[in-house]
This record gives sequence, C-alpha cells and structure tokens, in this order.
Amino acid sequence: MIPPVVQMRARAPRSDRPRGFDDDVAYPEALVSLFVEEFTRPGDLVFDPFAGFGTTLAVAEQMGRNVLGLELLPERVDFVRRRLHNPAAILEGDALRLVELDLPVIDFVMTSPPYMNRVNHPENPLTGYRTLDGNYERYLTQVGDVFRTLRQRLRVGGTVVVNVANIDTTPVTTLAWDVGAELAKSLRFVREIVIDWDKMPPQLTGDYCLVFERSE
Repeated sequence: MIPPVVQMRARAPRSDRPRGFDDDVAYPEALVSLFVEEFTRPGDLVFDPFAGFGTTLAVAEQMGRNVLGLELLPERVDFVRRRLHNPAAILEGDALRLVELDLPVIDFVMTSPPYMNRVNHPENPLTGYRTLDGNYERYLTQVGDVFRTLRQRLRVGGTVVVNVANIDTTPVTTLAWDVGAELAKSLRFVREIVIDWDKMPPQLTGDYCLVFERSE
C-alpha cells in the first residue's frame, strides 16, 4: 500500500533527465516504479497518453510490463525511442485523437498532462505550447475527453494515476483539483497521494498523484 505522503528528491538521477531539455519536466523514475509495482503485474499493459520523455514507459518496460505511449512532439518521440528496448512502443500523435487509434485493452495508465494555469497563459498546452489559443476551461474539458476515451479501453478494475500540481499564481491555479474533478466524471476517484519534495519544484504550491479506477 502506497502511503498518503511519498517523499521524493527534487534532483533525480541523470537517467531521468534527457540532456538538452528542461530539467523540471520529467517526474523521477522512483515515482513511476512505486506505482507500477503497486498496481500492475509482469505482462500487464501500461499506457501513457502524454508520454513526454518516456519515463513511465522506460521504467515499466524495465519492470517486465508491456508498454505503449503517445507523444505529440517529434523530438521527444525520437528521444523516447532511443530510451526503449521496443522503440515501436512510442507513437507520435495527438492525445485528443485517441479515438482514432485501435488501442488494445489497457491495464494501467500513469501520466502527467501538460500544465496550464488560469492567469496570463495564452499558450495552448495541448498543442505543445506552440499556438496561442489557450483557454483554461476548454483545456480541462479536452483533458477530460482524453480520459473518457481511455476509459473505453481500460479494463474494468484498471487504475489510472495522474501526476498534477497546483500552480503558484495569483490567485493560485488549483490545477490538481480541477483536473481531478474533470476525470472524476468518467472514472472513480480512489485517493490522492502527496509528493513531498525535499525542494518544491519552482512555481508549484503542491504536487500530487491522483488515483482513479474504472468501475462499472
């Protein structure tokens, strides 16, 4: 059983952090292994719809799980392919178009969606911050749409873990609570786990792993 508070070091080992990219964007391997060990068995399929730099996929693969991930940005896809034993396990594509993919049955999802705050944030996270059509309420709905689609391929009893933080704006952007409320429309909320960093990452007021389950 994972405790309600998990202690993590802010500076992860170099293997967690791709050279040439922002050091603050990847959660540590130790966090992934904790949840993979708790919620999966060898041979289970682990999926990440916002694969980023592939930490979920790399760790789960090393632990004997089957993995599959989706990432929008081609330079990150290239990095993840070099990181995996099975480079075909990472697909370049848009999570908002998951419905177009013939996904297999998924046992476990662990991911962290691209962040957005409510205050002065014109960049759209779901286009890789490359367009200026950002809208916080639409963003939340679209993130919810991703998980509504995923629910159809998640086995009954399967677990979803989403790492998401509240952001230090004025007023505070309660991103963790807002994303959690959106996902709870299609998945059963189980619990939150607080990540107790030895040094809180910049611009965050609190960091969490939210745990959901598909139930009938």
